[in-house]
Amino acid sequence: MKARRRFGQHFLEPAWVAKLLDAIDPAPDDRFLEIGPGRGAITEPLAARAARVVAIEVDRDLAASLVARGIANLTVVVADVLEVDLVELATRELGASPERKVRVVGNLPYNISSPILFRLLAAAAASDVLQDATLMLQKEVADRLLASPGTGEYGVLTVLTALGADVSPVLNLPPGAFRPMPKVRSSVVRLSFRPTPVPVRDSKLLVDLVRSVFTQRRKTLANALARFAAGQGVDAKTALADAGIDAGRRPETLQLIELTRLADVFAAR
Repeated sequence: MKARRRFGQHFLEPAWVAKLLDAIDPAPDDRFLEIGPGRGAITEPLAARAARVVAIEVDRDLAASLVARGIANLTVVVADVLEVDLVELATRELGASPERKVRVVGNLPYNISSPILFRLLAAAAASDVLQDATLMLQKEVADRLLASPGTGEYGVLTVLTALGADVSPVLNLPPGAFRPMPKVRSSVVRLSFRPTPVPVRDSKLLVDLVRSVFTQRRKTLANALARFAAGQGVDAKTALADAGIDAGRRPETLQLIELTRLADVFAAR
């Protein structure tokens, strides 16, 4: 079955499947939610080592092919992952709960990897039923997830992910690990979901602040924050002073705790 470009499909070669399975290290009682199973290269060996797998596949032909294999502990859901209530699905099909968490695995389509990441983070924050997510991503996206303050890769995705998960590198894969061969390199990372490490008065305000200032990441904070601060009816330099942050710094130098402190200044007003 040919890969379909409109779904961003690239299928993993068998040798790399084995490496990925070893990295995931599924236990016999683990329950998995798989995003984008494709031809089932990961799905079938994963189901053989885990208690149960629910796979979300948008391609009806690939989904039908997986169902036809008759894997006893596999449920295939034909849907766009961006339109699925992940918590409801995990609870209904896998018995997910805070005491019985579900693991996630997926080879994410390059064109929608960030929206999927944000949906996973939102689901984990809202429900506490997701344990971790081992995800294959374009290396550029993985580098952003793993970035440190002050680097070129550090930005919105880094900060918002750090609110709800610890990120660790797992594998780097060359283009030759896939068929058809993509034009980009890939990496596997693991998101270990956890509560936000710093208190946040207003999560939505924090997200809006981060998105706003990082659109002007090369400007000083006094300038990058000006538009957001004006919308809150607060002077940018005053807010930065109240948060104990030098107005001459740039957004890309701020750590999560500093961004949270700045957001709390606006929330308090």
